[in-house]
Amino acid sequence: MPLTIDFMLLVRLFFEFCRVGLFSVGGGLATIPFLTDLGERTGWFNPGDLANMIAISESTPGPMGVNMATYVGFHTAGVVGGVVATLGLVSSSIVIILIIAGFLQKFRQSKAVDAVFYGLRAASVALITAALLQVAKIALMFHEVPYIACPGGEGVEIQLFYWPAIILAVVIFVLVKFTPLKKLHPICFIGLAALAGAVLQM
Repeated sequence: MPLTIDFMLLVRLFFEFCRVGLFSVGGGLATIPFLTDLGERTGWFNPGDLANMIAISESTPGPMGVNMATYVGFHTAGVVGGVVATLGLVSSSIVIILIIAGFLQKFRQSKAVDAVFYGLRAASVALITAALLQVAKIALMFHEVPYIACPGGEGVEIQLFYWPAIILAVVIFVLVKFTPLKKLHPICFIGLAALAGAVLQM
């Protein structure tokens, strides 16, 4: 019975990430809205886990989308899950590239094809904008919403900003844009942010 459950989990991982790879036009950042939806539907990871995935994927070599697929797969089903999720993400892209390569030279001058590519630009911008907003919400706001009781007995949920993260973001932005430190390699700022995050979590 456990083997059947594990197999079905791997099958679902593969097809879920096939879907992510198929529709996330615009690169790694465009996968974030789909991963947010995936976490909410499956319960495989929460917003805090997603924040860790983004941080690790951005800090390690390799494409962000592939790194995140590997992370989710490993987090969900171990090493085999990481391999299956990664294959799922890249398989749809490989198939699409092979199909397009066969027809692009013939139809590249078509106005319909140009219109499709023009529309994909807008879709890509929308996905990346959604990813930006979601990352900002995850990084700069509390993941758990406090519940405050009112005198009448009813409760009110209030989403509070996580001020240490906001201050850290502002400080790094100022250092990168307006000080001589902007000449430093980006890895230095990643290390500084990681150190500050570790201190804030202590």
